[in-house]
Formats: sequence, C-alpha cells, structure tokens
Amino acid sequence: MRILTVTSSYPKYRGDSTAPFIASITKALAARGHELTVVLPARSDLDPEPIEGVRFCPFRYAPTKGLSVFGYAEALRADVALKRQTYLAAPLALFAGARRLLAESGRDRYDALHAHWVVPNGAMAWPASRARGLPLVVSLHGSDVFLSEKKGPFRSAARLAFQRASAATACSDDLATRALALGARAKPEVIPYGVDADEFRAEPSTGHALRRALGIDGDAVVIFAVGRLVRKKGFEFLLDAVAKLERKFALVIAGKGDLANELEERAASLGVRDSVELVGNVERAELPGYFAMADIVSVPSVRDAAGNVDGLPNVLLEAMASGRAIVASDVAGIPQAIRDGRDGLLVPEKDSEALARAITLLAQSKTQRDDLGASARARAVETFSWNLVGERFESVFRSVAETCRRAS
Repeated sequence: MRILTVTSSYPKYRGDSTAPFIASITKALAARGHELTVVLPARSDLDPEPIEGVRFCPFRYAPTKGLSVFGYAEALRADVALKRQTYLAAPLALFAGARRLLAESGRDRYDALHAHWVVPNGAMAWPASRARGLPLVVSLHGSDVFLSEKKGPFRSAARLAFQRASAATACSDDLATRALALGARAKPEVIPYGVDADEFRAEPSTGHALRRALGIDGDAVVIFAVGRLVRKKGFEFLLDAVAKLERKFALVIAGKGDLANELEERAASLGVRDSVELVGNVERAELPGYFAMADIVSVPSVRDAAGNVDGLPNVLLEAMASGRAIVASDVAGIPQAIRDGRDGLLVPEKDSEALARAITLLAQSKTQRDDLGASARARAVETFSWNLVGERFESVFRSVAETCRRAS
C-alpha cells in the first residue's frame, strides 16, 4: 500500500526524543512493505533518520523565526495552554500543510491518508481527502483530544475531521471513549504504542557506570523518571513522595520543559535537593542506560488542572522492556499496560502518600523488584512489539482502502 501521512511532530534528527512513537509507527509500516510519504512542518534542524520506503516532505509556513512554533511539542506552554505565537502560526501552517497534501495526493496515487492528531492534522488533511476521494484515518495521541475538549475552534475542527474520517485509532481506551463526545462516528480502535524490547534490554554494566558518573552512592535506592517537565507528568507529586522516604535514595529526573526551575525549587523546599538530580534532556540512545541504572521507575502521570492527561506514556513501555520495577499512576492508558501487582504497582494519581508507600515497599525487597521487572519485560515482548502495532495499523488501512474501492 501507499500511505500519505501528515504529522506535526516527529524526531527531528537521529536520537531526538520528540514524538518517537510517530517514527516507530512509520518504521513498523515500512517494515511490512508499505511506502509512506510523511508531510511535516519544516524546521532548520529537521534531518530525520532515513527509513527505507519512506519519503519526508517538509512544508514551510513561517515567514519569521519567531513563528516557527508549530508542532514538535513547542506550541503548548507547560502542556496546558497555547503559546501566543501559536495563534499566529497555526493558520499559516494549516494552509501550507493542506496545500502540500493536495499537491502530493495529486502527484502520486495513494491508498490512504493518515493524520496523526485529529487537530490540527485531521483538519489539515480534510481538503486532500475530500478532493482526491482518499480514505482518511485519524490517530489520536492525547493533546489533540484535550485541546478539542477545551477550545471551541478545535472542537469544530475535530468534528469536521471525524465526519470525514473512514476510521480512527487511539493509543488508549480513555482517548477512544472521549473521542465519541467530539464527534467520532464510532469508537476508535485502540492500538497501544509498542516498544523495541531489544533496544531497551537493560545492561547492568551500563547502569553501574552511569551511577558512578552521576555520583550516586552505592547503597542508595535509585528512582528514575523521565518525560517533559509539564504538569501532566506529575513530577511534583513524585518529589512530595520521595520527601517522605526514610531510607537513602537518589531520584533522577530526565527531561526538559517549562517547570524545570519550579521542580528544583520544590525539591529544595522539601529538603531533598541533594538527593534529586534533574539531568535535562537525554538523547534517546542514552535512555536504556538510565533505565538500567534504576532500581525503581516511577511514572506518576496525572490528569492536570486543565484536564490534560497522557494517552499511554512511551516511557512506561520502555521501563517494562527494560525489566524495571515500576510504580505508576492508575490513570488513562497506564492500567491497560500494567497489571497491578503483576507487572508493577499502580497507585491513585496525585496521591503522594500512596506513591511513597509503593516506592518504600519495592525499596525494601529486591526479590519483588526482580519479579515485577521480569513479568513486565515478558509482557512488553509478548504484547507491545512494534511489529504487532504495524500489523494492526496495516489492518485498518487495508480495511478503509478496500471499502473505498468497493464504493467507487
């Protein structure tokens, strides 16, 4: 099949940690023999890793550098509100992207059009889908549903895209259910993200070396968390939790974002600043070493005050594949991946007391950590392979393409 894809985020270069799941979905489909053209916003640092069978087609939209804020996780402030420049850049990007999709779909024959994020890209794909009679598949990832729930113009754009879409997918059951209220004609098919279990196989020697490099004492329990420093990641609750621990620990948080200074100040006010290391952005190739370093991985995701929440955090699956003991919030798509007490421990969101108790329980028992980690890795290998994800997306595309052919 030939698939025309539009996305507003993608790893900008080899090793970049921006929306790695979009690249993984693209690779999974290409590995199954499909040809993809990926339309995405242009950037000065955009140099995506080459993939056999995939052609990248950037579109320019910003007349000035200050307006280059469309996509690549740069449009939102702390993941809850749009930056002012986004309101200026969005119309330019929507027009430029729609025009490029029309040109590409007119130049070559495609079997389907795939839009990652119902807004803005589902709406951006609407003209090409309608003009060329291409079946449209919309994939939901989280922030698109949140913005559509909160902002009238986004809600209208989402409804327009859903009305045109032949099918929709979502990375969690939570997103699929919420999509119905936004105009989805049927509940989207839930296709969780995958993970490369070979890439995230923990190597103890790498973990030990990283502990030494970070100056972590050998007798400290190492807790690791990773993600953008935004409200929905719940890192402030993790800081509150570790401040309650009685045994020696080291908390390492990887990621960048608007809340970096606030988190550092919170750690200081709690009296744990010396035990907390905010290491900033970590290149994707270095992440397996950080997971290998950890005794416990925490994924304290929350539904933030604005109502935004993760769909299915990639780091959760990566921690599972790494065979780590996990403590995570029982929210959104997380309980679809983690079976409480079997593959990790789930706690109520925003409950620092429960989070501290779960971390303490695991800190006291290496046997339990090892058992949970082994079960988590086995589940990641059996249930969350990217090959399986590619197969499920392929099934959706074949179905809509066949239905379109029969109708024509």
